[in-house]
Amino acid sequence: MRQEAPALAPPEVELDRQLLDAKLAPPRITARGAVNRAEIIGRARSSARCVVSVTAPAGYGKTILLTQWAETESRPVAWISLDRFDDDPIVLLTLIAAAIAVITPSAERLPADVRRLGASPLGRAAPIVAAALKSRRAPFVIILDDLHVLRNPECHDVLGVVIAGVPPGSQLVAASRGDQPHLAQARAHGESVEITPAELAFDEAAARRVFAGAELALSAEDAAELIKRTEGWPVGVFLASAITRDGGEMAVSGDDRYVADYLYREAMMNLPPHHQEFLRRTAVLDRMSGALCDAVLETGDAQNVLRELEARDVFLVPLDRRRGWYRYHDLFREFLLSELRRSEPKAIVDLHLRAADWFEQNGSPAMAIEHLLNLPTKRARATRLISMTALATHQAGLMRTVQRWCTSLGDAAVQDYPPLAVIAGWMAVLTGRVNEAEHWATILDHSSYDGVPDDGTASFASGWAMLRSFMCAEGPARALEDARLSVAAESMSSPWRDQALYLLGEALLLVGELDTADAAFREGSVAAASQGNSDIVVGCEMELAVLTMNSGLWVEAAEHVDVAMTAIREQSMSDYSTSVLAFAGGARLALHRGDLEGVQRHLTRAMRARPDCTHVMPYLAVRGRLELAKVYWALGDQTTAHHLVREIDDILLHRSGLGTLLVQVDEFRAAMNSSRDARVVSGPPLTPAELRLLPYLQTHLSIREIGERLFLSRNTVSTEVGSVYRKLGVSSRSEAVGRATEVGLLGA
Repeated sequence: MRQEAPALAPPEVELDRQLLDAKLAPPRITARGAVNRAEIIGRARSSARCVVSVTAPAGYGKTILLTQWAETESRPVAWISLDRFDDDPIVLLTLIAAAIAVITPSAERLPADVRRLGASPLGRAAPIVAAALKSRRAPFVIILDDLHVLRNPECHDVLGVVIAGVPPGSQLVAASRGDQPHLAQARAHGESVEITPAELAFDEAAARRVFAGAELALSAEDAAELIKRTEGWPVGVFLASAITRDGGEMAVSGDDRYVADYLYREAMMNLPPHHQEFLRRTAVLDRMSGALCDAVLETGDAQNVLRELEARDVFLVPLDRRRGWYRYHDLFREFLLSELRRSEPKAIVDLHLRAADWFEQNGSPAMAIEHLLNLPTKRARATRLISMTALATHQAGLMRTVQRWCTSLGDAAVQDYPPLAVIAGWMAVLTGRVNEAEHWATILDHSSYDGVPDDGTASFASGWAMLRSFMCAEGPARALEDARLSVAAESMSSPWRDQALYLLGEALLLVGELDTADAAFREGSVAAASQGNSDIVVGCEMELAVLTMNSGLWVEAAEHVDVAMTAIREQSMSDYSTSVLAFAGGARLALHRGDLEGVQRHLTRAMRARPDCTHVMPYLAVRGRLELAKVYWALGDQTTAHHLVREIDDILLHRSGLGTLLVQVDEFRAAMNSSRDARVVSGPPLTPAELRLLPYLQTHLSIREIGERLFLSRNTVSTEVGSVYRKLGVSSRSEAVGRATEVGLLGA
């Protein structure tokens, strides 16, 4: 049963929503003479296996098969058309969640919840989507078209976890030009059906149906000769019918099956010059609408041309029921782009620029960036637009997308625009990529920029000072100097002032100025709330909570904890490194109240979030672990408390100058050493390295492949897996996943 896509928003509103709707609706393929694939579909459907793969080169009718399946399916169908912009695990999971929401109204919040879980796509977001699938009572079908566009291994890792949630009676159907990594696991468990090129290739009867659809006669002898020459390649047969219909010779050779230029030139020969030009120039667009084409071509009749081309069967695929958005068949687009490069190479830059202008003006800077990245001569504009949108995109959970943008630009381009290098440094710090963070810090130390940054900071000096203060590589005095510089630079209306105030408060704590720090945190929290910057709200409120708890003001402390926890819950920030101190403070408050269940809940969340809380964010990393160690010590769990102090010592090897925080660590260490209480209520906790590895135990990946993901040797991974099993008290991957989910280290 095909589901109706949501109605399109007006063209001037919510462009991203329009693009999403087009992805979630099966394309309207109405090619005359299309061969019915009911037999193949019926065999796959009746197999009762949860994974169906359709794997074949371009031109084998994969999308047509999937569309026919969606049209004739009695179960609800969640359709997803993928493109190269979806190569981010959170984008993929959000699309799957949105498709689920189309067929499950009660899941309408799922896409937003998943998108906010960018810090943990494999450990939390993928299990949540899998759980949503598993909980759906009525059978359904999820269809993924063009899976081959996803090249990020993380996308295939999370897809494997999602597939594990497909319940009996439901199926996930994926079409791809190449290997589908998730198939290995499904195949090993006898849970897959594989549709291959041999099954999709046309026979003589299919060729005759195609020609009949074009109102052409094809004898049995000619049909046999055509199939022999094309080797049953469906697009070759369709092209032969189109060429014959237009008066050409049916001379399609099997030798040409992967060289589509000749065939497509024949298909275009009888089109008016205006249409040929339209096709060539709009090929720069991955998806197109009338308004977008008019902007790119500087015309006013694009919608009519699109309708005319669709009527001519010129490999144009409508993506929604209202025919607002279209795309070209992949092979046809590749040919058109080659024609454009051959005949009008100088036009390409202007076409991409107009597309970028249109997307930016219509509220989709991300799509504008994608077009600018195609133009080596326009790196400066791409760099500035990325700078404007990077943090918002990162905060929306799409950090891999920002990383892809920066990788496309190249380090040299990022380095040439220091404000973007600051943002790259922030992203590396907040996601625990210590080598990358220190790489950017070294570059920034030798950089200068006198212009006004596009990220909203008052100056490059202010932006770099904030990052430097947070990394605290030169001790409290320099961190305080940097924070004061930024507070002075960022005006009351600056979107960065709240962060400058927060950093000022942290630096003041390190030098022992508690009252002044208290005032900075209070002002910073108010500023952050007005800007909607939840991470700064959490940081300020939790430092205020710790200060008030230390003063015995538990009622006020509870208010601060509640504000921070509300922000974490509403923005799904549980796996963010900056939330460790918040959970530690929450555990301390729960312990004071005698709420042991709440203590354990907060401790688990804090321990789970700590892997990315590293020495490049030293005072948060140390203070968070210190507060955790104190709670564990109070519970009598000396093993975990000592383990956390050892982690603090590892951080101090890199950041030895942390002012009064070092005094607090030494005082707690002395208290532990003088204690004669030898209670131990648990074994050692999972280390940060083991917690990073844990989500991969949900996947089909081998020990070697997990090592490649984590840049570790096979022996190291094998040792860590053994340690995980030992600490969780299990003997297999499935048991480890089950136990980790049970205790809250995986999943929601």
